[in-house]
Amino acid sequence: MAAIRVAVLVLLGLCLGGAAAAIPLVIWHGMGDSCCNPQSMGYIKKIVENKIPGIYVLSLKIGSNLIQDMENSFFMNVNDQVREVCSQLAKDPHLKGGYNAMGFSQGGQFLRAVAQRCPSPPMLNLISVGGQHQGSVYGFPRCPGESSHICDWIRKTLDLGAYTQAVQEHLVQAEYWHDPLKEEDYRKNSIFLADINQERGINETYKKNLMALKKFVMVKFLNDTMVDPPISEWFGFYKSGQAKETIPLKESSLYLEDRLGLQEMDKAGKLVFLGVKGDHLHFSEEWFYSTILPFLQ
Repeated sequence: MAAIRVAVLVLLGLCLGGAAAAIPLVIWHGMGDSCCNPQSMGYIKKIVENKIPGIYVLSLKIGSNLIQDMENSFFMNVNDQVREVCSQLAKDPHLKGGYNAMGFSQGGQFLRAVAQRCPSPPMLNLISVGGQHQGSVYGFPRCPGESSHICDWIRKTLDLGAYTQAVQEHLVQAEYWHDPLKEEDYRKNSIFLADINQERGINETYKKNLMALKKFVMVKFLNDTMVDPPISEWFGFYKSGQAKETIPLKESSLYLEDRLGLQEMDKAGKLVFLGVKGDHLHFSEEWFYSTILPFLQ
């Protein structure tokens, strides 16, 4: 009888333990933001923790303090940022069994680079909230936070030479600057986006690692005034050579040639395209709970 009681207690413990083992979440903020802003990433972290008891949420900080984290979102080479994040994730014991990832604005494509370049620990689901996966172009109609003077300088710098080596090495937004009127310059000189989008050749490891995702969720803001063109949030972009007509992902060479495995992922039901009314990164708590939370559980 005692043995039966022990067996029941062990089974009960296993069941309870399984129920409490929420998949960890890694989040990466956007331009001009920081890991722990109580009105943005701190808020997201809090509401996720409230809805999924026991979940471990890592909000990525690039630098030793919040000021550095914000400044690095403008001025630290993205490839260096991705290497730093890969190191952070590999050293975090909470993530060794795998994790979900959620990136906001430029954090969306940065986390995609993590998925492609750093498969250990494994990223399970990637949620890109307003990420510019085919890049952005033509300035910043609005500027985040209190960074208007920085954005004014960035606009002038990008206009002068987005694809020069010095600008590419030291200005984050230049590294995903995609000018449809200068496609050859972009393919040749973009040190970040052209690489992760396989514009200069096929890295089979990138393709294999991205295809290992269970779901790749892309959120587009239907009234976006910051990302140009907004369809980049769904992997679409301008037709080459002009900046008026756009084409969706499925008509792009990236998809048709399946350079990243997106066509195969699409056929397997791994790509999820979500639209939400509102401007860039404007969404309600109710929408987040009903639409995004299910991918984290």
